[in-house]
Amino acid sequence: MSPTAESSQQAGQGPKARLSAPNVAIAGVTGAVGQEFLALLAERDFPIGELRMLASSRSAGKTIDFKGKTYTVEELTEDSFKGVDLALFSAGGAQSKRFAPAASDAGATVVDNSSAFRMADGVPLVVPEVNPQAVKGIELGKGGIIANPNCSTIIMLMAVTPLHRAANVKRMVVSTYQAASGAGAAAMAELEQQTRDVLAGDPVTQNVFNFQYAFNLFSHNSAMQDNGYNQEEMKMVHETHKIWGQAGEQKSAITATCVRVPIMRAHAESINLTFGKPLSESEAVAILKDAPGVSLIDDRSDNRFPTPLDASGKDDVFVGRVRQDISQPDGVGLDLFCCGDQIRKGAALNAIQIAELLL
Repeated sequence: MSPTAESSQQAGQGPKARLSAPNVAIAGVTGAVGQEFLALLAERDFPIGELRMLASSRSAGKTIDFKGKTYTVEELTEDSFKGVDLALFSAGGAQSKRFAPAASDAGATVVDNSSAFRMADGVPLVVPEVNPQAVKGIELGKGGIIANPNCSTIIMLMAVTPLHRAANVKRMVVSTYQAASGAGAAAMAELEQQTRDVLAGDPVTQNVFNFQYAFNLFSHNSAMQDNGYNQEEMKMVHETHKIWGQAGEQKSAITATCVRVPIMRAHAESINLTFGKPLSESEAVAILKDAPGVSLIDDRSDNRFPTPLDASGKDDVFVGRVRQDISQPDGVGLDLFCCGDQIRKGAALNAIQIAELLL
């Protein structure tokens, strides 16, 4: 580069060079989503300069193998991010509130998987297939925080947004069937142990939830709000409005009922939609067939529709049971059913796709 060109670029007048291999830190690397971060970084051949693995003091000193190299887990502190361009956070909301601003101040661009910053003003809330424009102007290595939406919101909007673009969703009613993976590795282990306990006729091991989980289902375990909705349900409402860029009277009316079911991995959702104009089954199916990140399983003759097992370990959100809502006149209502892997598209994959937008 000539001195003239270099001075112009430094002055902000020339093209900005993008990082070809950013230095990456993973906060919460030993958790389920942190481990999925590693698997997906390798699977998608994400370019990495240096890699820093961070976790709580309990996990510091452990070793993790990644792409033929052994890394030692370091304790997550405010000083962990010097020289880091990209910080992927899945360390919990309290840890994100404490350490993500420090990472941003050190120059790392943070993609945070917790709820800590989702509704904060000025923090983009992003599903890359839905609102990639929200990260415009953000550069790796220049600081800033980007929020990853709630897993249920991501899965829902992957299925609904293509239809919303076509016919404008006026009202949405969603019921979720959420897997143990959404409550973490301890909940997954407890579901497995309780299943063994029940089948053996033993007292059930019960440490994570207030209810027996095996062979049972119950209202989502997030905090109940004053309006009678739990926190998970209200996340789906508020996050959708932010991601869709809706405010005031423009907002789609949304109501949700979130339920924890004894499934190990992958959430399912039943969704009822009311549109601003008619949308037929065939039109909806054609739209969903072409939607990025969506796979259609909709075989009425064999009663074959999406299941959590179809979605487990997969990147796509699976959609089916697309049908006209017979309770709504004039073809403005549709029902559909979808399943998505909570750990992949509902968490780690979405975060890495956000990072890929910035490359």
